[in-house]
Parts: sequence; C-alpha cells; structure tokens
Amino acid sequence: MRVRTIDLRGRELSPADMLAAVPRATQARAEALDAAARIVDDVRRHGEQALRDQAERFDRVTGHDLRVPQSHIDEALVALDPAVRAALEEAIRRVRLASAAQVPSTRTTEIGPGARIVQRWQPVHRAGVYIPGGKAVYPSSVIMNVVPAQVAGVGQIALASPPQADQEGRVHPTILAAAALLGITEVYAMGGAGAIGAFAYGVDAIGLDPVDVVSGPGNNYVASAKRAVAGVVGTDSEAGATEILVVADASADPRLVAVDLVSQAEHDEQASAVLVTDAADLAEAVDAEVSRLAAATRHAARVAAALEGPQSAIVLVDGRAQATAFSNAYAPEHLELHLVDAEEAASVFTSAGAVFVGDQTPVSLGDYMAGSNHVLPTGGQARYAPGLGAYTFLRPQQVITYDRAALQSVRDGVVALANTEVLPAHGEAIEARFQD
Repeated sequence: MRVRTIDLRGRELSPADMLAAVPRATQARAEALDAAARIVDDVRRHGEQALRDQAERFDRVTGHDLRVPQSHIDEALVALDPAVRAALEEAIRRVRLASAAQVPSTRTTEIGPGARIVQRWQPVHRAGVYIPGGKAVYPSSVIMNVVPAQVAGVGQIALASPPQADQEGRVHPTILAAAALLGITEVYAMGGAGAIGAFAYGVDAIGLDPVDVVSGPGNNYVASAKRAVAGVVGTDSEAGATEILVVADASADPRLVAVDLVSQAEHDEQASAVLVTDAADLAEAVDAEVSRLAAATRHAARVAAALEGPQSAIVLVDGRAQATAFSNAYAPEHLELHLVDAEEAASVFTSAGAVFVGDQTPVSLGDYMAGSNHVLPTGGQARYAPGLGAYTFLRPQQVITYDRAALQSVRDGVVALANTEVLPAHGEAIEARFQD
C-alpha cells in the first residue's frame, strides 16, 4: 500500500492554486449531499415510518424502541466497566472545565448619559445531539456534545444514536451509560441523516419535539444532512469524515507521524490523512511506516481504503512558508505540528479546527482526554467556522435602554437619517415622543 504524493516544490502557487492542490473526496461529498437531502425530506413527510424504514435499510434493525426506555439507560450504567466509567468521568471533568471558559460574561456599555446597551448570551431552549454508532462506538462524543450544552445552560437536551443490530435494536450500552452519567434521559435510537431530520422537524408519534440546535459528528451523510436542515434549525459546523494534517520537518520521528495518520484513518474509509513536509527523506520513511502499520492494524482494510483514497496524500513543499500556506488553505479538522520549533510556529497556522502542538500531543489525546472538544469542522470549513463549544448553544442578544434625555440627544440625527433613507415614519416615531 502506498499513499499518493503531491509535489508542490518549485511552483509559485496563488491562493486559488493552493486551494486547488488540496486533496479532497469531492465526488463522495456531492453524492452524500444529494442522498442526505432525500433522507431528511422522507423523515419530514413520513416521520416514524421513515425512521423505521431507514433503520431496516441502514442498520438492519426492525421492531425496536425508537424512544429509548429509561430502563435501558439504567441497565447500561449498572453494567458499565468501572475502568471505562472512571475514564468517562475524568473526561467529563476536563471538558466541563474547558467549556466553562467559552461562556462570555454579560457586558454593559454606557453609550452616553441615560443610554446603555447590555450584551448578554442566551442559551437555546432545546438541543439535539447526534452520536455516531456505525463502525465504532463513541461515548466520548456524548461528552463532547452534552457537556458544552449543559455548561451553556440549555434546558432540554435530546440525544440520538443508531440502533445496533447486535444489541437487539438498542442504542449501544456504552453510549447509554455515558448519557446516564450526564443525566440525559431523552434518548432516541435513530441514526444518520434521518436523525438530523427528526431533530429538525420533530416526530410527534414518538414524542420528539423539534430542537433549536443540532450538533454532533458523523460521516459525510450526517454532515450533509446538517446543510439540508440549515435555516430550519441552527447547526454546529459540518463535522463529517475525520481529517488529520501533519506538518513535519526533518526533526520529526517518522514512526510517530505514521501512527498518528493511521490512527485517524481507522475511523472510516472516507477519512483523510495528509502529511506536509519539506523533508523528502522523512516523507519516504513515513510512507514506509504507514504501509507497515496499516497492514498490521485491526481495521487494516478500512485504513487502506482511507489512505489510498483521493482525500489522503503526502505533500512535498519547498519550505516552512509553503507548508504553512498549504495548511491554512486545507484548513484541517485536526492539525499536528511535528516541528523543531512547534510552540513558536503554532501562531501562524491560523486555519484548523484544533491544533496539536509537538509530537507528544497526538490527535487521539484530543479525541478523549485533552479537555478540548473533538467535534470539529471538516471539508475546509475551519477557514471560517469553529468547532463545537458552549458558544454553539448560545445566542448573543443586545438589550437597549434609553431614557428621555438620551433619546433627545440623538433625536435630530435619527430624523435626518430616516429622511435620507426615505423612511419618514421612522423619524415620526421619534418625534411622537416629544409632542404634548
């Protein structure tokens, strides 16, 4: 198995050229968007029946409880391995600490005597969090979604995860146990794009009310479903198939670079694993290590499909400046810096969902126990969109208060601007307050 090489050395690339050089599985994303839109519309029109049809088609499950009984949640917590419970509780503590730092404080600005604006942050009333459950089990994603919503002050949190054929149609017990640790009682056994549609539109037959914000990672179909419901509900960034970009120089350990690329490739056949380096010898060594590790890992076929796909590559560049430009154009979900001066260099890598600095800070740390959130933008959206945080569930709101003297001080200005815009009633609304 060999990862393809993209050689950018000796080329003067414009920003547009750099974007065009970025490896993406564009055809797969386009197909996912079309399919996800159809699935979401099916749920909107047919509700419970659509969810059951989709469970049979995609999850090989029939006759299951769409609304998870509380007894299933309680049983899962009792049966949870103590070591796993301890790890989940520590991860909850760490993510709660980091999420608390994301809640802005209320601020009051005095515009003038008797005139003030209060900037406050209001939580949404209801959130729907999606937890994948296809090729792997993600109790960590329960924490990454639920804790920020709780920290933000969301009053109602509903959770959805696919029914499992090997669990008699139940949501995976480790996911249910993680939900129990966080006090979540509203859980639905539904997966993929259909779950996103159900959150957006609600399903009366199973008691599912529409939510205000949908969050959570998933494959490209889940990410595309968020795009399909945008405007109906708020969404976090489109956290689709995972991405890792490693920027490395000649000082990097090829074994550590390779193991981190493979660790993300095992998520999904659509996962992206990219190395950018100006050290040709390192590139060759990493390629050899990746081939060795990929063949020996448990999910070898999945890893090979991801690494051999058009979304993965080894990119050769002329130097640090070109590596930085490529990374910022790619805007990866996860960026690792294996550089001799990683801490100093980190400031110029401005477009990434999360930045992992130095070879002792692997992405897998962020997946579980770093305290940072692992629900991050993919597909280049890190150029303009943040990862999941408490702010995902908050709305900034301005509260304006003027007394009569403060209004008088801007009376003439408002009237002048209203007349300039040919909106005289705006000015009349001001003048009416100064008539006997």
